[in-house]
Amino acid sequence: MFRGKIFLLVLITVLTLGLLGIPTAHGAYTLVWSDEFDGSAVNTANWTFETGGGGWGNNELQYYRAENATVSGGVLTITAKKENYGGYAYTSARLKTQNKRTWTYGRIEARLQVPQGQGYWPAFWMLGNNFSSVGWPACGEIDIMECVNTTSTCVGTIHWNSGGHVSYGGSRGVSGMTGWHTYSIEWTPSSIKWFVDGVQYHEANIANSINSTEEFHRPFFLILNFAVGGNWPGSPSSSTVFPAAYKIDYVRVYQDNGGTPTPPPSGGTVSIRCSANNLYASADLNVGNYVIGNRSSVSTWEQFTQVTNSDGTVSFRASANGMYVSADTNLGGRLIANRSSIGTWEKFRKINNSNGTVSLQALSNNMYVCCDLNESAYLIANRSSAGTWEQFTIR
Repeated sequence: MFRGKIFLLVLITVLTLGLLGIPTAHGAYTLVWSDEFDGSAVNTANWTFETGGGGWGNNELQYYRAENATVSGGVLTITAKKENYGGYAYTSARLKTQNKRTWTYGRIEARLQVPQGQGYWPAFWMLGNNFSSVGWPACGEIDIMECVNTTSTCVGTIHWNSGGHVSYGGSRGVSGMTGWHTYSIEWTPSSIKWFVDGVQYHEANIANSINSTEEFHRPFFLILNFAVGGNWPGSPSSSTVFPAAYKIDYVRVYQDNGGTPTPPPSGGTVSIRCSANNLYASADLNVGNYVIGNRSSVSTWEQFTQVTNSDGTVSFRASANGMYVSADTNLGGRLIANRSSIGTWEKFRKINNSNGTVSLQALSNNMYVCCDLNESAYLIANRSSAGTWEQFTIR
C-alpha cells in the first residue's frame, strides 16, 4: 500500500502457494492484544491517525482526516467522501499502531466489511516498525487484505527489498464480498499464510530469511485505511457512490511461544535483562521491595510471571513473593514489587524496538522504565523516551 502497486508479482520459485481449502484454527495461539471498538471514539492508546494528502506513494486521490473514522455500536467505520478538502476531491482516514503496538509473528486477524465501487481501495496491512529509519521496501510490508474496485477478490501480498523492490502475493474470490468476513495471516519464523474465513489460500516461505526476507523477522505495526483511486484501482467513475463505508468489527493479535513479545502460559516465568549493561531486573526483598537492575545471573528473585491484561498491557508478578511490579509515582518513579493485585500502576505497554528489544511504558504516567545505573541500580519509570537504558530483552 505504501508504494506504487504494479501487480505483476515477482514469482520466486522457492516461495510456494498454500493449498486452497485448508481450514485452520487458533490452536495453541493465545490472544495478546485486541481492539474490539467498544467505545465511542478511536482508542488513541492503540492507534495514531495519519493525515494529509500527497498521494501516499500511489498517486491516491484522497486527503486523510481523523474525522472520517468513527466508532459506534462496536464497529470502527472509515468513510470515504467526495468532498473538496486541502486541495483534494476526496477524504478518508488512515490509522496505524506504529510506536504503540508492534509484533513479530503470530496470528493477526480482523473481521471486516468492505465496500465495492470503482476507485475504492480498503486495506488491512502491516509495515516494519523500522520504516521511519530505513524506508520502504527495506522495512518490509505484509498486506493481509486488500480489495479494489468492484471485484469480489481479496489480495494478500508481501513486499521487501532484495536488490530492489520485490513482491509475492496471491488472491482468492470471496462469496458475498460486501458482507462480514474474517481476514487473517499466520506468521511464523518459517512462513506467512493467508486466510479468509479460516480457509488458507496463499503461503510464502521466509525460513532462514530465504531470498533476503530478513525483514519478516522483525517487529511490524498495523495499518487500516481506505484509499480512493491511485495506481492500482484507477480513479472513481461517474457511477461510484459516495460516501462509502469500510467497517471493522475487531482487530486481534494472537501469539504462541515463537512470537515476540512472548506471553508465557499461566505459571511460566520470564527474566528481564537491560540492554545497556546486560544485568537482570531483581525483586530482592533485601532492597526494600524495590526492583533493581544489577544482577548478573537469574535466580528466583529475577524471575517474573508475565500477565497479559485484557486491554493489551502486561503486568509482572515476582516469583519470589507473588507481588506485582508497580510504577507508583509516589515512590519517586522507582519500581516496587509489593502490590497484591493489578491496578493502573501495575500495567505496562510493551513496545517492540527495531533491534529486537522491547521498552516498557507505564500505563499510569506514560513514562518508560529505565535501568540507568546512575539511579543506584533502581529501575525507575520516569523517562519520556526510550533510549538504550530503556531497552530490555524479556524471555
